[in-house]
Amino acid sequence: MPALSTILNAHPTGHHFLQIPGPSPVPDRILRAMSLPTIDHRGPEFGVLGLKLLKGIQQIFQTKEPVVIYPASGTGAWEAALANVCSPGDHLLMYETGHFAWLWQRLATRLGLKAEIIAKEGTCPQTGLPNSWRNGVQADLIEARLKADTSHSIHAVCVVHNETSTGVTSDIAAVRRAIDAAKHPALLLVDTISGLACADYQHDAWGVDVTVSGSQKGLMLPPGISFNAVSQKALEASKKATLPKAFWAWDEIIEMNKTGYYPYTPNTNLLYGLHEALNMILGKDAKAGLAATFARHQRWAAGVRSAVNAWGLPTQCADAAVYSPVLTGVITPVGVDADAIRKIIYERFDCSLGTGLGKVKGRMFRMGHLGDSNDLTLIAMIAAVEMGLKLSNVKLAGSGVQAAMDYFSA
Repeated sequence: MPALSTILNAHPTGHHFLQIPGPSPVPDRILRAMSLPTIDHRGPEFGVLGLKLLKGIQQIFQTKEPVVIYPASGTGAWEAALANVCSPGDHLLMYETGHFAWLWQRLATRLGLKAEIIAKEGTCPQTGLPNSWRNGVQADLIEARLKADTSHSIHAVCVVHNETSTGVTSDIAAVRRAIDAAKHPALLLVDTISGLACADYQHDAWGVDVTVSGSQKGLMLPPGISFNAVSQKALEASKKATLPKAFWAWDEIIEMNKTGYYPYTPNTNLLYGLHEALNMILGKDAKAGLAATFARHQRWAAGVRSAVNAWGLPTQCADAAVYSPVLTGVITPVGVDADAIRKIIYERFDCSLGTGLGKVKGRMFRMGHLGDSNDLTLIAMIAAVEMGLKLSNVKLAGSGVQAAMDYFSA
């Protein structure tokens, strides 16, 4: 018999609990849609599909502006956003809220951009972890830095909406107000890769110039589709930007999108999946569908946090005002390896949790509660975690399973 590592879907009997904060579980409806025969991406049938997808994804971003769809990961969408609005050496102001904010600035530096990082200072005395990785974006710091930039050398402000590494959802509208209060012309670029279709996100109303996202989180798709939602200000900036770009260039894509087509071969079967995901989320009334989606995720998050609170463990997010509806990061006691706990939970109970990344690796794990989920799914995850914590000899204040059951049955 071949090694398990060479077999697809080689999990034990029963259901594998994929509880990482993305990729999230893919519903059967979407898998079935993706299995349909591939069609001619230059034929009339595809044009109809393309136009429907572009209209639907605008509703998800809550925008009337163009949304570019790429056959790529979220990292590709990061690069596309920068490549289309920046020129070599442009100065970016980037706010560090966690690992993915840090990775975006590293990508910017590799593109030859000047990436300046600001963040909440200090270290949390209770956990020893950076304050910047336990809190959201402080818009007042952005405002102060922009006011000090009297020559307007800063070309764009880049922030992460939902920081997947920490479980913090920042106030993007406050960032726009800060830029406006500073009377600064900088573009606003936002990563909502893990926030889209889970947490309320309003590209137009919040005055975002470029929004970056991906398919494998709230949209419940496999990885492989990414997005740029683009304001008119960003489109004007792209006409002057001189960073090299070909595949990522907005101009050809947006022009061909007017008829539903693409200047390259699109990932047709993933687009079938996107079509089904949009139907599932938006339903017959897009506004009501989004509102129900956001409310469901907030409820799930509160139920999971009730379990963490019952255990007596701290959440990675230290500010209740910015708790993420997508995931909850759990900090382990000093000297307890969070990855060792994750390993026990995976091997004993067939449940995958997110690892701690970057500066918090080994000190926390991440519990995903997004996408294709329900109350019982989350209670099962909480039970697996509670058993794993007990097997790891972590002292618990009480039963998180009971707390979650009480919350979800109320």
